[in-house]
Amino acid sequence: MNDHKWGSLKLNTRGRTSIIKCIYVVGFMDLFGVSMIIPSLSHHVKSLGASPSVAGVVGSTYGILQLFSSTVVGSWSDVVGRRDSLLTCLLISSLGYGLLGMSTSITLFVLARIPVGLFKHSLSICRALLSDLVSNSERPIVMGHFNAASSVGFILGPVVGGYLNEHEGGFYTSSFTCAAIFLINAGLVWMLPWSETVSKENDTNCINSENVGCHVSNSCNSVSNGTHRRENLPVTSAEAETSPRTSQQKGDEMQSDEESLLQLVWRQLSSVCSRIHMVASSDMWDLFLVRLLMAIAIMLYYSNFSLAMEERFSLKPKVTGYLISYSSTLGALSGFLVGPVTQLYEDNMPTLLLHSTLLTGSLIFLYSTASSVWQVLLTSTFFAISTTIGRTCITDLELHRGGLQASGTLIGAGQSVNAVGRVLAPLLSGLTQEFSPCGPPSLGVVLAVAALGVLLIRIPKWDGHGRTKAAKLTKSH
Repeated sequence: MNDHKWGSLKLNTRGRTSIIKCIYVVGFMDLFGVSMIIPSLSHHVKSLGASPSVAGVVGSTYGILQLFSSTVVGSWSDVVGRRDSLLTCLLISSLGYGLLGMSTSITLFVLARIPVGLFKHSLSICRALLSDLVSNSERPIVMGHFNAASSVGFILGPVVGGYLNEHEGGFYTSSFTCAAIFLINAGLVWMLPWSETVSKENDTNCINSENVGCHVSNSCNSVSNGTHRRENLPVTSAEAETSPRTSQQKGDEMQSDEESLLQLVWRQLSSVCSRIHMVASSDMWDLFLVRLLMAIAIMLYYSNFSLAMEERFSLKPKVTGYLISYSSTLGALSGFLVGPVTQLYEDNMPTLLLHSTLLTGSLIFLYSTASSVWQVLLTSTFFAISTTIGRTCITDLELHRGGLQASGTLIGAGQSVNAVGRVLAPLLSGLTQEFSPCGPPSLGVVLAVAALGVLLIRIPKWDGHGRTKAAKLTKSH
C-alpha cells in the first residue's frame, strides 16, 4: 500500500514538472510571436491611410480593452479552471492575429485588435497556473524562470519580425506566423498531463485555501484539469428496460438542458463577480498603489530613452539600440537571480520589495542626472536586475495576501493596474518632455519616492508574507 502511494506521488510530481516546463515554452513562444509584430504595428496602420491622431486612437484600443478584461478573465480562470480558460485565450488570440494578417483597412485592423485585447491574457493565466502547482517557497523561483523564458522570446521576436518585414507583405506573414504560434501553444496546453497532477495539487491548494476568504467549493478540483466534471451515474436495469421516450419527454429534456446551461453560465458569472468584489473590497490597496506608481516610473524611464540619448549625448540610433538590447538581455537573465536573492532574504518579501524599490528609484535618479554614457550603461545594468526582482516580488506578495484560490483574479487585477500605467505614462511623458529631456525620469523619481513612502508606512503593519497583522489576528480569533 505504501509503495502504491509513493508511486502515485512520484507520478504526480513528474506530471507537475512536465506542466511547468511546458508552460515555460508557452511563455517563450507567446512573447516571441507577439514581439514579431509589435514594432511594425504603427507603420502598418499608417500604411492603411490613417492619420497620426487616428493611429493613436487605434493603438490605444488594445490597452483599453486589456484594462477592463484582465481582472474579468483572470477571475474566470479561477472559476472554470486553468486549462479551459488558457485554451480559450490562446485560440481566440490566434483568431485575432489571423484577422490581423488579413487587415487591409482600418476597420479590419480595429476588429482584429478586439479579440486580442479581450482575450490576450495567456501569460497571466500561465502565472496563475504556476502558482497553483508549486509551494509558496518555490513560487518566486518558478515565476522568475517563467519571466526569463518570456523575456528571451520578447528579445528574439523582433529580430525574426524585422527580417520578415523586409520582404513584400512581411507584416501579413508575421501576423499569420504569430497566429500559427498561438495555435501550437494551444496544442501544447491540450496535450499536457493534467490528470497526473490532480491529487498532489488538490492537497496543496486546499491547504493554501486557509489564507483566503473565498468559498468556492469546486476550486480545488477544477484548477488542475481545468474542467468541472459531471459525474456519470450508473444506469440501472429498470431504466434500460423503459419504453422509448415520447417527443414530449425529449422536449422537456432539451428545455432542461437549456436551463442547466443558463444556470451554469449564471453561476460562473456570479462567481466571477464575487471574486472581483472580494479583491476590490480587500485591504490590498497599498500593494496595488505601489505597483501602479512603480509601473509608471519604470515606463517613464523607457518612454523617451532613444530621444534622450540623442539629445543629451548625441548617440546614434544604432548605439542606442545596442544599449536597449543589452538592458533587455540582462532583464531576461535576471529572472534566474530571483531564487538566490529571495533565499538570501530568507523569503522576507516585504523587505525585498522595499530594497528593490529603493534601488530602482535611485537608479532612475542617477540616469536623469547622468553626465556620460558610461553612467547610463551602469544604471541600465542594475536597473534591469532591480525591476525584474521587484515585479516578481510584488506579484508574490499579492498572491500571499489574497491566497491561491483567487490567484487568477489577483494576477488579472495586477495586469489591469499595469494597463492603467500604460495609459498614463505616455501622457505624463509628453507633458514633462515639454520642459526637459530629463523630465520623464525626473517624474519617475518622484513616483518611486512616493511608492517608497507607502511601503515605509505600511510594511510595519504587515507580517512576513505581506498580510496585515490586524487582519491576521482577527482571523485567528
